[in-house]
Amino acid sequence: MAKKNDFNYFDYFCATADRICGAAKLLKDSVQNFNKETFKEQMDKMHILENEADMAKHEMTKRLMHEFLPPIEREDIIELGTKLDDIMDTLDDAMRCMYLYNISEIRHGALRFCDLIDKCAAALKETMAEFRNFKSSKHIKEKLVEVNTLESEGDALHSELTRELFVNEMDTRNLIIWTNVYEDLESCLDDCEDAADIIESVIMKNT
Repeated sequence: MAKKNDFNYFDYFCATADRICGAAKLLKDSVQNFNKETFKEQMDKMHILENEADMAKHEMTKRLMHEFLPPIEREDIIELGTKLDDIMDTLDDAMRCMYLYNISEIRHGALRFCDLIDKCAAALKETMAEFRNFKSSKHIKEKLVEVNTLESEGDALHSELTRELFVNEMDTRNLIIWTNVYEDLESCLDDCEDAADIIESVIMKNT
């Protein structure tokens, strides 16, 4: 029987994945309904989510320091917790990048990226829901594949959009801005795939 003060690491992973989903939806909504005048307010909301994720990670790490027998290896818990925190950081960075560059309109490529990020975050959340029962789960492998597939679509989209910029964009300032924005958005997908890879590694070591 679990003690009252026991820390559930799988609950932590699920809560963090849920926060990532909320951040991805905030990014998508802010881009789809872009308003230059209110974008900073949306960015500030994102930063609150990122700070909450930091605080949750610190609490998890503090608990892990005194944990006698964690459910999986400590190094894996730390690595996965850090990577989930990285996803929140990159989502925050993506919004801050658009704000700092003072963009006045959103390009269609950014909309496509944000849709992929939203789907990838949802797939990662579903993966995390299965993670606590990874030894018996019938769906976790297909969810891991889904995350990897969405990241691969992001790679292809990044290549397409980058070439499009260098072929058609004559304004150097816009070339720099959108090259960096697209790189930040792709990084969100890269971090999701990295988290999925860590989960896959844990499964291989424990089954």
